[in-house]
Amino acid sequence: MEAQKDTPPPIIDQLKEYAETRLKLAKYEAIDRSTAVIASMITDMIVAISLILTFLFLSFSFAFYLSHVLGSYWQGFGCTAILYLIIAIFIIIYKDKLQKPIVNLFIKKLFK
Repeated sequence: MEAQKDTPPPIIDQLKEYAETRLKLAKYEAIDRSTAVIASMITDMIVAISLILTFLFLSFSFAFYLSHVLGSYWQGFGCTAILYLIIAIFIIIYKDKLQKPIVNLFIKKLFK
């Protein structure tokens, strides 16, 4: 009878195995989510850099075009700068309305 008291009941072994399996599953799910978020952030950064470079070159093209039309480099680049100043003022005025969709987008991406 003493031999039976030393060995744990089979249900306790099953519960330990279940707990270990759940812990492994939680670790694997965390790894899966974190790698998905990191991969998504890397691709978003590549797209953002590409868009910034495209925007930069289009800005120079627009400025040189206006310079050609107006006959002066400073006028062409000045008009382009004024356009960006107007855009910046617009963004400052409507900052709160523009922030909420961006924050929601990031939250959806994190909890995807």
